[in-house]
Amino acid sequence: MSEIVVGLDIGTTKIACIVGRKTEHGKIEILSMGKSESVGVTRGVVSNIEKTVQSIKKAIEEAEERVEGELSIRVVNVGIAGQHINSLQHRGMLMRDDLDVEISQLDIDNLIEDMYKLVMRPGEEIIHVLPQEYIVDAEQGIKDPIGMSGIRLEANFHIITGQIAAAKNIKKCVDKAGLEVDEMILEPLASSESVLSEEEKEAGVVLVDIGGGTTDVAIFQDGIIRHTAVIPFGGNIISEDIKEGCTIMKRQAELLKVKFGSALASECQENEIVCIPGLRGREPKEISVRNLASIIQARMEEIIEHVYYEIKNSGFEKKLIGGIVVTGGGSQLKHITQLFEYVTGMDSRIGYPNEHLASTTMVENITSPMYSTGIGLVIKGFQDAYRNSEANTSSSNATAAKNHSTKTKGSFFEKILTRSRTWFEEED
Repeated sequence: MSEIVVGLDIGTTKIACIVGRKTEHGKIEILSMGKSESVGVTRGVVSNIEKTVQSIKKAIEEAEERVEGELSIRVVNVGIAGQHINSLQHRGMLMRDDLDVEISQLDIDNLIEDMYKLVMRPGEEIIHVLPQEYIVDAEQGIKDPIGMSGIRLEANFHIITGQIAAAKNIKKCVDKAGLEVDEMILEPLASSESVLSEEEKEAGVVLVDIGGGTTDVAIFQDGIIRHTAVIPFGGNIISEDIKEGCTIMKRQAELLKVKFGSALASECQENEIVCIPGLRGREPKEISVRNLASIIQARMEEIIEHVYYEIKNSGFEKKLIGGIVVTGGGSQLKHITQLFEYVTGMDSRIGYPNEHLASTTMVENITSPMYSTGIGLVIKGFQDAYRNSEANTSSSNATAAKNHSTKTKGSFFEKILTRSRTWFEEED
């Protein structure tokens, strides 16, 4: 079996393990998927280690069983989200020694590595350092400086930070499940890889991933990530509202939301009624579908207002030609794109994670928006593996170039010495 990458999405409502490999055409083929109910995670943050470990083990076992032949999952890419996630902008600089040696991937890696040494607030650590644009010897707006000559290499960075405790708890859960964390990746970044096209990122787009406990936002413009945010509301709070508003069980509220829920009350028939079985011999409860939609719409409008605030806060509101792409389990509500368009005035569509998937993928329902993050973690895993191999090649080339340069200099000085020696001999 060719090299595989495993994405582990530890969400508030579900834990999904997705196994993928790359085809010869560069597409991702999903080989297997395992899913379990998440009972130890609250709003994207681990709140019960043991329960989370059990859920991870169950998802991993299911994924291993579904693959033809033997598969033993040991290394995973894990998503991280939660209210503790913050972002900031910073500029870094690297002074290079030799103008003759081209800028390589190694120089960029060194510049990025320096950003990880920034002093954070107590209890915080840097999760991602994302270059936005480079400056070479005061020449601005460079997207890829590799191959250029220059002494002073600078870059503007989008830096994502999170609580050390939250990251350590995720790692602890994965370790206790007998696995190893390869990369810890911010969930909206992973989702963006699976549902957004390069054209959308270039034109300017907002990705909104509505999960069970959080709503993740990532804003791209000119092909560069410009802003990230995590809003501490998701699909679960809508279910809670339905439970309180209709005075029913939470399980019934979740089923009502999924089967009959709508984000726009005006689109529902006034006389449409849903009958809920009563508890222990009590009378069944009748619920108006329009009233149900009113409860959902009120909370969805609040979530969208938070998203719109982040869009305005980013400063790119007028530059987002691609509009809004809504994904995640919460995006499956009926009429949700219409509500987004009504509140924000921006074009909206549902994001399905089929942008980079091969047609040979046989796993059922894998292109559902609820698996956007898991598939994105697999894609990011392949990207990072490719980048690391490129960096190693670049490092070898840079060493070879340096050796060649020294050798050339040596032969040049030898020629001068030979000429000088000849001249002195002639004088004698």
